Amino acid sequence: MRVMRVAPAAAALVCIAGIFAAPTPAQTPHTHQHSFSDAEKWARVADLGAGTGYFSARLANMLQKGLVYAVDIEPDMVRFLSERAKREGLRNMVAVAGIPDNPRLPEKVDLILLVDVYHHIEDRARYFRRLSASLRPGGRIAVIDFTLDSPEGPPRAARVAPEKVKAEMQAAGHVLAAEHRFLPYQYFLVFRPAS
Repeated sequence: MRVMRVAPAAAALVCIAGIFAAPTPAQTPHTHQHSFSDAEKWARVADLGAGTGYFSARLANMLQKGLVYAVDIEPDMVRFLSERAKREGLRNMVAVAGIPDNPRLPEKVDLILLVDVYHHIEDRARYFRRLSASLRPGGRIAVIDFTLDSPEGPPRAARVAPEKVKAEMQAAGHVLAAEHRFLPYQYFLVFRPAS
């Protein structure tokens, strides 16, 4: 369930877009230099646990020359996402039927986004270790989920502290690339593969 309020959600989208705009060490000096001034032309995003497509649709509108995979494991949600993409003319938003232990992305992406989904994933170290293969060079994984003391969100027993997320992601071979603190009830962590 995506509970973000409108202003924080808009701020999160702007911050997510910034992930594409800033070149990372993996993308800079090598034998051929890339320009990222027109990141919307190359950006591929996977929104895992997309639900009704709140973020997927907005990202598809924002990255009109990019591609957004709206992934969900619920068949009704996948059907809804596909219909929404057609209804709203979002040719760059593709609904994908994932399974609990694999998002089944059709190609590598620049950003994998999980909003209020991390706490639902079983065997997270294994899941995110495998997910590394779905990232393009310089790719990132953004995790937004509820803080332990948030007045909204899943039952407190289901929540995962940001420190635990960092430890689990490190065990899965990822390092923290950025941490944003502007959301009132959620943490926003961005990871990149360690190697």
